[in-house]
Order: sequence, then C-alpha cells, then structure tokens
Amino acid sequence: MATYAIGDIQGCYKPLRKLLKAVAFQPGADELWCVGDLINRGPKSLDTLRYLRDIGDSATVVLGNHDLHFLALYYECTPDTLNGRHTLDELLAAPDCNELADWLRHKPLAHHDSVLGSRGVQNYLMVHAGTPPQWDLPTTLARSAEVEAALKGPDFRKFLNKMYGNKPTRWKESLTGRKRLRMITNYLTRMRFCDAGGKLDLTIKEGINQAPDGYRPWFEFEQITNEDTSILFGHWAALDGVTQRERVHALDTGCVWGRELTMMRLQDHKLFSV
Repeated sequence: MATYAIGDIQGCYKPLRKLLKAVAFQPGADELWCVGDLINRGPKSLDTLRYLRDIGDSATVVLGNHDLHFLALYYECTPDTLNGRHTLDELLAAPDCNELADWLRHKPLAHHDSVLGSRGVQNYLMVHAGTPPQWDLPTTLARSAEVEAALKGPDFRKFLNKMYGNKPTRWKESLTGRKRLRMITNYLTRMRFCDAGGKLDLTIKEGINQAPDGYRPWFEFEQITNEDTSILFGHWAALDGVTQRERVHALDTGCVWGRELTMMRLQDHKLFSV
C-alpha cells in the first residue's frame, strides 16, 4: 500500500487521473491525501468531486478556500460581490450537487496521521495553507475542530456567511464567535505571509521575495516540525514546490495555471508530476 499527497487539483480532472494512472493508484489498496482546493478555476470540478467521493476511504481531504467558497455559493451564503467569481456552474447545476456539498461539508481543515515508510514511522500534518507561529500541533488540531464543528452543525450557513473577511489579523485566545472562526479559517486556508506574532497579510499572493516589511512566509516561523511532524500544504503556487525546509512540503505547483500537478509518496518522499 502506498500513500500519496497531492497538491491543489482545482478541477483539473484529466491531469489528476493521468497522474494516478502513472503510479498505478489502486483505490482500496492505496491512499490519496488532498491538500484542499479540489475545485474551481479548472474545467472539471464536477468530475473531480465525484471521483474523490466515489473512491471512499481511499481519499483523505482537507478543505481549501475554494472548497469553502463552493459551499457558501451552494448554500447561498456568499456576499453579493463574490457571487460571479467562480467556474462552478456545472457543479452547482448537477443533480447530485447536494450530495457532493454535504460530503465536502463534513471534511476537516486539518488532518494528522502517521505513515510507515523507508524512514520508519513518519508523522504528518496536512492543511491547505499553513499554521501560525503560536500554535503547536495539539492547538492546531483543536482550533481546526472548532471550524469543523461549525460546518457540520445545524447553523453551518451562519458560519459560511460570516467567514469572509481579512479581519481580525492576529490570533487572540479571547476571540469568540464569528471573529474566532474566521481567524482560524484564514490561518488554515488562506495564509501565506505573517509576522513573528502571527499577524496576517492576506493581500500578497506572490513568491517569497514579495514579503511585506516585517513579514515572512508562515513556515519560517512554525513550530510543529520541531515536534517530529512534517507539514503538507498547498495554496501557494508561486512557491513552485520549494520551501527550503526539509519537513515542510509545498505541493501546489500550479497545474491550473498551465504548470504541473504534483504528488508525493509519503513512504519515501518521491515526487510525481504531470
């Protein structure tokens, strides 16, 4: 059995299937971990979601910002200014859209597990965007669980409606309600740059050399890899898979922008791309 972690698919269904064919992926025997942003921007969001749903327990998914945006669109929770900013019409009109949305709504924002490989047992945390400097592994999983509970709960539409926005910009344990859930969501699904105290700048989407004064890529501050855990993430195509950190693995290599879809076999860290 092999476990693969794949970067942002974003509706690029044909490259997904081509990549899985190249490694002879077998649902039921192998596992596919997806770092989020399964859909939007690419041409085949509906086919992508159906495939990942249909392979059942062979797919482990965390939510990205585009996945959350789809949920907000489907449940009519988006601000009016964002309603037209998507390529999801086919998915939204599909007869099984309700089933797909419900399946996605019950996915987490963070996944932690161990894999036995050539280097012995290796621990992994998978998130879409990153983790802030002040959160260790147990804190990250606990904060993620707060958003997961809101998404699964009876008032999930209220959460989806209030998740948009760039403020607050810094974590405080005293945060409550929509501000607390939005802060957690922004860290785990939208973050690129922050300062040493975890203050976010969500306006810059380019590479590392575009960091605002006083800010650095979040993975230059994180503490989780000091706890014998490696981090898998996507979201930041401008990195082109490079972090310069041995145990922080950037898997979004910009397939939807005409570059590559990349997958890493967790047992030996071998990369596969199409």
